[in-house]
Amino acid sequence: MTTHHSLAAEGLSLGYGDRTVIDSLDLVVPPGRITAIVGANACGKSTLLRSMSRLLAPRTGRVVLDGKEVHRMPARQLARTLGLLPQSPVAPEGIIVGDLVGRGRHPHQGMFSRWNAEDDAAVAAALETTGTTPLADRAMDELSGGQRQRVWIAMALAQHTDILLLDEPTTFLDASHQVEVLDLLTDLNQARGTTVVMVLHDLNLAARYADHILALAEGRLHASGPPAEVLSEDTVRAVFGLDSRIIEDPVSGRPLMLPIGRHHVRPPQAASSAGR
Repeated sequence: MTTHHSLAAEGLSLGYGDRTVIDSLDLVVPPGRITAIVGANACGKSTLLRSMSRLLAPRTGRVVLDGKEVHRMPARQLARTLGLLPQSPVAPEGIIVGDLVGRGRHPHQGMFSRWNAEDDAAVAAALETTGTTPLADRAMDELSGGQRQRVWIAMALAQHTDILLLDEPTTFLDASHQVEVLDLLTDLNQARGTTVVMVLHDLNLAARYADHILALAEGRLHASGPPAEVLSEDTVRAVFGLDSRIIEDPVSGRPLMLPIGRHHVRPPQAASSAGR
């Protein structure tokens, strides 16, 4: 069973060059749950995830894992606890799928230890779970975008971390594979207690799959909490600049956001006659 580690940001400010992207952010990731980070493009979602995984150093503040600053932890030690699937990972040219997934095992191998049966089992399970076993001997270069995305997720799973950070894991996937991947992450969370933190651009998928939502707006945390509390018409307007209606999702019972554009609002007469 997975150990529940605490992951939090305290007074975190992040940026590139002269530009501040995240400003004085405080947040706590609920351990053992699924958290979705949502917000408009360029609001700092990916930047926040990069800092939480130690790829980007804070300007001020800190990211803490079990009370220790992640930017002061040895890389291998951190990689045994926390795994990251970035938005556009790049595979070494010509690498075979099975070898790429096997790289997820590197944090578990010391300087003198060798590949063992446990590593074999972890890679096989990750391939099986993501439906990529038939691709194990194929080159990554030959695969479709959707297939490659599932292989990257397999590599992250093979790492066997207690916390998994994913930056838009449904990118390049069609609707059925999006649901498949999010179902898979839910299975992982329920079976192993893995803490999952993912950036999602689809607000309704976030509301359906996440236990906890962090809504960012202009580099700050606008709202956080369960989907039923966070997903409101006011929040959607503040975070996305979009008018909407929130109804109950008939499948999950979670909130469902219906965007309002300029062309498809039913006039009152049509709405009332349709109800007769």
